[in-house]
Amino acid sequence: MGKRFFWSIGLILVILVVVKFSYIYHTNLTINSFMTMVGEKALHNTTVKNVILSTVKSKPKPLTGMWTVNAIGRLGNLMGEYATLYALAKMNGHQAYILPQMHSQLSKIFKIRLPVLHQEVIGRIKWRHYGLHDWMSEEYRHIDGEYVSLGGYPCSFTFYDHIKEEILREFTFHDFIKQESNAYLEKARGDRKNVTFVGIHVRRGDYVHVMPNTWKGVIADIGYLQKAMDYFRQKYENPLFVVTSNGMEWCKENMNNSLNDIHFAGDGQEGSPGRDFALLSHCNHTIMTIGTFGIWVGYLVGGETIYLSNYTLPDSPFLKLFKYEAAFPPEWIGIPADLSPLLKKNE
Repeated sequence: MGKRFFWSIGLILVILVVVKFSYIYHTNLTINSFMTMVGEKALHNTTVKNVILSTVKSKPKPLTGMWTVNAIGRLGNLMGEYATLYALAKMNGHQAYILPQMHSQLSKIFKIRLPVLHQEVIGRIKWRHYGLHDWMSEEYRHIDGEYVSLGGYPCSFTFYDHIKEEILREFTFHDFIKQESNAYLEKARGDRKNVTFVGIHVRRGDYVHVMPNTWKGVIADIGYLQKAMDYFRQKYENPLFVVTSNGMEWCKENMNNSLNDIHFAGDGQEGSPGRDFALLSHCNHTIMTIGTFGIWVGYLVGGETIYLSNYTLPDSPFLKLFKYEAAFPPEWIGIPADLSPLLKKNE
């Protein structure tokens, strides 16, 4: 009888403390003020402490206004713009909306969840246009405006890595895409045992001419790809390299497959960007060359990523728009590019 009585009294005291604290919380008093009111002895009770500390967390403020971002470039650019909008709008306390053209591209692949602006609404709003460079800056934490349209080609992880899990959730593949990608990899595996899939994206196309002629840079050569593949060959027993490219014929002609550990996706034909991206993203590790497509593959895969580093001359105009340290997470592995073709050209 005595024990039950004291237990009842203790429970009543806890309830009274919680009720009292609820009142204090809603009248914006601090935890220190409350400690003074209830006294030090009461706070020695672990249950009371836990109740207080769990309740003191402030409720998030509702997002206001309408923020959006331009939808320019291809898949990697669009993903970078989406993720940057998501992060900066949330950081500044505003609701993010995407343009219809961005939704039409990304929603074919991912289960994205940001609301879409109606075309008629876009033209009726008085937007504050705000340009971004491709790395996070302190001023971006304090952008004024309820109706802001972000511009540029932002892709850097420095914008959104602090909420990485949320960004990865936004870029969740549709179930049928997961199934198709995994089925493709299983077929490519064949009779091999304990396979480690390493996705390789070889960016060529317009970069073959644009990098040396406009940006004083190079693209990945066979020497870089050989070093990157040898890294995984030495580390894993049975690596299988899954290659996608917008220059697949060059890959087949130049990549040495004497070990029979390279699989050219699409049997040497050019694949669709969405299919190639999904396929690479379901591998275990990544070898990228240059470009946002490969950067996003590495970010979504989450394994080891090898990238081409220092692929421009020091006086390249590209470096006014791009920072290596903002493009590639510090845990990724960089292999310096061979700049000798550029140096010979300048002699």
